[in-house]
Amino acid sequence: MSIFSHPAYDKHEQVAFYQDAKSGLKAIIAVHNTNLGPSLGGCRMWPYADDGEALNDVLRLSRGMTYKSAMAGLKLGGGKSVIIGDPRKNKTPELLRAMGDFINTLGGRYITAEDSGTSVADMHVIGERTRFVSGVIEGSEHGGDPSPSTAYGVFVGLKAAAEHRWGRSDLNGLKVSLQGVGNVGFRLARLLKEAGAELFVTDIFQDNIDRAVNELGATAVGADEIFDLDVDLFAPCAMGAILNDDTIARLKVGAIAGAANNQLAEERHAAVLREKGILYAPDYVINAGGIIDVYYQQQGDYKPAQVKEHIETIGTTMQEVFQRADETGDTTAHVADRVAEERFGHEDTLKTDTAAA
Repeated sequence: MSIFSHPAYDKHEQVAFYQDAKSGLKAIIAVHNTNLGPSLGGCRMWPYADDGEALNDVLRLSRGMTYKSAMAGLKLGGGKSVIIGDPRKNKTPELLRAMGDFINTLGGRYITAEDSGTSVADMHVIGERTRFVSGVIEGSEHGGDPSPSTAYGVFVGLKAAAEHRWGRSDLNGLKVSLQGVGNVGFRLARLLKEAGAELFVTDIFQDNIDRAVNELGATAVGADEIFDLDVDLFAPCAMGAILNDDTIARLKVGAIAGAANNQLAEERHAAVLREKGILYAPDYVINAGGIIDVYYQQQGDYKPAQVKEHIETIGTTMQEVFQRADETGDTTAHVADRVAEERFGHEDTLKTDTAAA
């Protein structure tokens, strides 16, 4: 299949591939859109089943970053990078330095940061070979790590979803199932626990589950069982494409609000959720806390209070999306897409708006 005809291509500006035999690095960088500024997005390291899965992921993720930054009101474009490999087994300083060399070849069109499978320490190693790295400023509230800000933003957006869905201003007694309790998911779970929610968790790593059970009093469930629970809200905080025909049919929740990117397997699944009466918080709107944090790090004048205030606007944005969807009868996903596209100047949107005028 040609890259230009790939289902997830969506008119990307640039897709670059890189292999370094010495370090074993196999990586892809995708730059989706730079209308609002340079593309910024995390570097994910994951044991993809094959190269095609990695390509599909980086294309979907980079597109999502364009929409995420636009909805968050940031002067950034959308980009993402993926390293093919198991971060617990294959990650080495040599591999990370080679990734820095790769990023540097794009001359600043793409700026990287932490993501699933990479850390602040990894960004420092990558930064030995390129200056186009973020999420490493020691003066930031969490030493450069955007994960706490991502979790806080999801928490704010989740509260907005609960208020819209059930008309409640608190989360006390709310039953929440979390798929993934890693860096972001665990922090979200802790915030939910402090707010009085009852937690049900699963993860591909047993130590993550054990931590949530031991420290937060969560109930552990099987990886597949998570979709069958009779709970109020489902929070996907792992990999994407988990909302599909099979899983949606099994869900018994009233709302979905989580940190994972690209939760919908296909665009049409937003309508399937609506028809089932499930309120869906578009992922790139609710999980923008991390990119907001990294953006302020890039500006060189990081003020925690200012960052927190910006992150808290996620709640207002979510309410606006929910309200507009109610008024138009459209899906929340499509409403969010339209607003984002208006902001970053998506060609198809501009043509449609011009024709309508």
